[in-house]
Amino acid sequence: MEKFSGFYKLSIEERMKLLKSECGVTDEEAKTLLDSGALTLETANRMVENVVGATHIPLGIVPGFLVNGREYVVPMAIEEPSVIAAASKGAKLARESGGFSAEADEPVMLGQVQIVGVGKDALKKFEENRDEIYSGAKELCSQMEKYGGGLRGMGARIIESSRGSMLIAEFAVDVRDAMGANTVNTMLEGVAPLIVSKCGGKARLRILTNLALLRKARARCTWKKGILSEEEIEGVLDAYELAANDIYRCSTHNKGSMNGIDAVAVATGNDWRAVEAGAHAFAAMGGYKPLTRFYKDAKGNLVGEIELPLAVGTIGGSIKTNPVAPIALKILGVKDARELSMVMAAVGLAQNFAALRALSTEGIQAGHMKLHGANIAIIAGATPDEVEEVAARLAKDKEYSVENAKKILKELRGE
Repeated sequence: MEKFSGFYKLSIEERMKLLKSECGVTDEEAKTLLDSGALTLETANRMVENVVGATHIPLGIVPGFLVNGREYVVPMAIEEPSVIAAASKGAKLARESGGFSAEADEPVMLGQVQIVGVGKDALKKFEENRDEIYSGAKELCSQMEKYGGGLRGMGARIIESSRGSMLIAEFAVDVRDAMGANTVNTMLEGVAPLIVSKCGGKARLRILTNLALLRKARARCTWKKGILSEEEIEGVLDAYELAANDIYRCSTHNKGSMNGIDAVAVATGNDWRAVEAGAHAFAAMGGYKPLTRFYKDAKGNLVGEIELPLAVGTIGGSIKTNPVAPIALKILGVKDARELSMVMAAVGLAQNFAALRALSTEGIQAGHMKLHGANIAIIAGATPDEVEEVAARLAKDKEYSVENAKKILKELRGE
């Protein structure tokens, strides 16, 4: 990773040259990455309905994420300034302390079949016909067995509601390297008629849950005392304590982790909305709480941990359709979905740590607004050659406004 030192100082062409030599990016892939319109209208029209265009999100990378002893070049797609810079800082300080350790559960997704209008004996009937229902569901998952996946478990429960009793049949499916929505939902729709025939009632919803409790990822890092000052350690701990005791802060605290996790999800073609839904539902179990935890060990080092559901894939969905996603996965170099989720968890922890460290010490606005200055310069009408100078002047003036940027442009142009 020494070759990536000072990556942010390089030109785009120089960065691409490095990705070619270090990550195996081909000339054709480089061309796709450099073409901000890589997603053609023809492809977009096949992906979603009513297409009228395609929007662009910047794609950046963070080199040097050390996870389980391996260094990763992490692609991140995000429009918010300072997120990638913060992830880089968090990763650098973690690497100096030995890096992140991470683990992930097997990729098991949970799907639900809702049967309404059932009698009081519906659960009993389900249990009496358990073997047949299980066999039917297993057969519908037989394609996954070829890849080492398949049905892993089944259960049912009764929910009493204002609209009467509902039988909720739940199926756990190992989806291997897929996110799993299509696999699970197809199986649920196939098995629902069998459940109705044995238990009565009418099938309504047949869909997976994004609260993927069987598919969690965890990451941990010990930032050593000395690499972090005592002030930085105490600042992070105080910031975490506020999040742990105040829901208003906790919401933004968790957003800090998701800034990084979502950016990797978008870059790799994963469903970031499903990831968000699962993360916040998990955080809300038993009362909304932080996804991360920070504390000091016996030596006074700062320890950070994160745990959350992470249902992501390396195959299927839009991952192959979006021309950039396969290249992002190639740069990242993960071998399967579990490894991807471990790296994403580490990114979320690094992002959260970096935010807490900055917020509790020097603050985030100086760095954030310095990066945002380029956006303001563009809005004011600066050409590519003028953006850097205008942004520097905005930072010097400490007045980040379009009006000031226009004033600076007039001065630069001698108007």
